[in-house]
Amino acid sequence: MCKKLTPFCNGKDTLTYTLNTYNDEKSGFDFLGFNVRQFPVGKYNSGSVRGNILGFKTIITPTKEGQKRHYRKIAEVIKKSRGINQATLIKRLNPIVRGWCNYYSTVVSQKVFERIWHLTVYKLLKWGRHRHRNKGRGWIRLKYFKTIDNNNWVFATREDASALKLMAHSETEIRRYVKVKGNASPYNGDWVYWSTRMGIHPEVSTRIASLLKRQKGKCPHCGNYFKDGDSIEVDHIIPKSKGGKDIYDNWQLLHRHCHDTKTASDGSFGNKSNCNSVKPKPPVEPNHWIWIDDMLVTTF
Repeated sequence: MCKKLTPFCNGKDTLTYTLNTYNDEKSGFDFLGFNVRQFPVGKYNSGSVRGNILGFKTIITPTKEGQKRHYRKIAEVIKKSRGINQATLIKRLNPIVRGWCNYYSTVVSQKVFERIWHLTVYKLLKWGRHRHRNKGRGWIRLKYFKTIDNNNWVFATREDASALKLMAHSETEIRRYVKVKGNASPYNGDWVYWSTRMGIHPEVSTRIASLLKRQKGKCPHCGNYFKDGDSIEVDHIIPKSKGGKDIYDNWQLLHRHCHDTKTASDGSFGNKSNCNSVKPKPPVEPNHWIWIDDMLVTTF
């Protein structure tokens, strides 16, 4: 594509430019709810092709129409739920927020998420004022918004970790696409790399592949990346002897030597540090048997 004028076919028999404006037309195009546009940047932020600096950066964001459509849907649900309680409203809104945010979690969406969440909070305050006509906004805020993990604006039923709370748009993690290594292949036997990347591999179990992806290929004990050929073991974060459950939230992958170090210090049952230093009793020879040339024979 040209550096100054970058035409692109948007599927509607028209040509648009993704970098500069042309004939008073806006640059960029919308496709499947995404807006694709290029912005001129300096040489330190610009990409390069074969050593040649491009001078622009491609930014993909949610479309304006997609943002408006999502906000109108949230506002409609809140407006129709004035007669229900807070818990039911949260159960209605969470799938809408989670699905929309997951769809746009791979592009530049953080500022969009924060803006829509602020608008959602405003709608929730109006929902509370409609339910309590004789109360002020401060009272409504203290009744329906709790403080959880140093966040004072959590729309939740209780002030604890197990509370039923509304998922905020800004809580969604932005996941950047990572290019596949040039020499990597699903058939080269490097199951550690592909399990970390995809969370699935035919040569390993689902549990190990899922844990590798969740840990992003790192050992939480030493902080180093797992490599092909490393001895990897599944560890219980809270030992089972101390009440730890056999579930995904209590599992982690460690190097074998890291696992031994962690087990020796976490108070697990059977640790050498917890065992009583009692010397084993010497073996007792049975009656009417003696050792002759490393053989046990009878004396009858």
